[in-house]
Amino acid sequence: MTHTYRLISGDSHLQIPPDRWTHRVPSQYKDLAPRRIRMPQGGDGIVGIGGNLVWGGTGSFAGHTPEDYYPMAPIDYDETVGSGGPEQRVKEQDADGIEAELIYAGTPTGLRFIDRLPDHRAHLAMIRAYNDYFAEEYCGHAPDRLFGTGVVPRGSSDEKIAEMDHCKRAGLKAIHITSYPSGRQYPMPEDDRFWAAAIDLEMPITIHTALAHHTGEGGEPLFNYPIKPQGDLPPDDFVSHMSRYYGWSRSGGVDAVQMALDGLFDRFPKLSIYWGENAIGWVPFMYEQMDIEYEKSHFWAERLYGLKRLERRPSEYLREHAYWGFYEDRVGLELRHWLGVDKIIWGGDFPHYPTRWPESRKHLARQMDGVPADEQRKMLCQNLIDFLHLDAVAGPAPELNGK
Repeated sequence: MTHTYRLISGDSHLQIPPDRWTHRVPSQYKDLAPRRIRMPQGGDGIVGIGGNLVWGGTGSFAGHTPEDYYPMAPIDYDETVGSGGPEQRVKEQDADGIEAELIYAGTPTGLRFIDRLPDHRAHLAMIRAYNDYFAEEYCGHAPDRLFGTGVVPRGSSDEKIAEMDHCKRAGLKAIHITSYPSGRQYPMPEDDRFWAAAIDLEMPITIHTALAHHTGEGGEPLFNYPIKPQGDLPPDDFVSHMSRYYGWSRSGGVDAVQMALDGLFDRFPKLSIYWGENAIGWVPFMYEQMDIEYEKSHFWAERLYGLKRLERRPSEYLREHAYWGFYEDRVGLELRHWLGVDKIIWGGDFPHYPTRWPESRKHLARQMDGVPADEQRKMLCQNLIDFLHLDAVAGPAPELNGK
């Protein structure tokens, strides 16, 4: 059945404690699984192997006002907005006038602890347990409204591809990556098997805000340069020069420069990447300035780093292959045509600190003032439908001041 949507959030979070899904962990690994504990001051904490602990934070803002919210206040996940089961989540969507959400894992799930497990077999088993719970028990409750992003394990490309294939068959709508497939902080030739598999599976790839990177200053470089200059000769790491010179490092700018310089989209013209939970006002400026820097600097970069010259300007690749998510960014919407209206996706970030639940439509009305209805329709619904390859159509732009 083809569904019709008018308002979908392209960025929301599964803000549940690990005991909601760890019943699926094989018995031999249960002692290594993250767990919920009761804190001495009240509320819940999430503890992982080695006694690492997280509690509080800005992930459970929904249901609060700026006046009464305190990020270090105790959280009881059984009583918190956004931290219940799928039945509760659908009701919370209804309260906000949202028809569906693309959902990423939140901190309380304990996935950050799983990434640190020294036992690789346990790590693989827990990744599978989480993905199966998310697909079958959570999103499976309302598959036309709860769109899950699966996670892949650390390790080999074969292991990542196998889990991506499993997520696709399980019904998850996208794969969320936190590093390049090789596990490095920059593209490598072995990544191409993963990208090719994603295209063959028609599995969308998303990055939440940005991949993890070092600064490139005094540490590992930010690119697999064919030539590695010795000593202090280079004026700058070239990716750092192209991306950080204008301060774009927090929101996916480094990733975007790396992928463009790598020629990724020449090799895989069908590949698109969605950077969720970003502001977008900086993206048009980045596109302009990276082209200027590349035009001025690619000659010495070819000689010094052995970089292959691109067939097109960096921004041309990104305008074609990069989707960007925003939650509240009137400046970005004013500049939307510099980025491309077809590549912008709104997300409410529920239940995290930027959320406007249960008044997302009211605040969207302010942002969308003066934006034509056909462009609203794309950014609030159609672009995400296209990116996720959903069997769905976008209806007319929603009435933002009402439900």
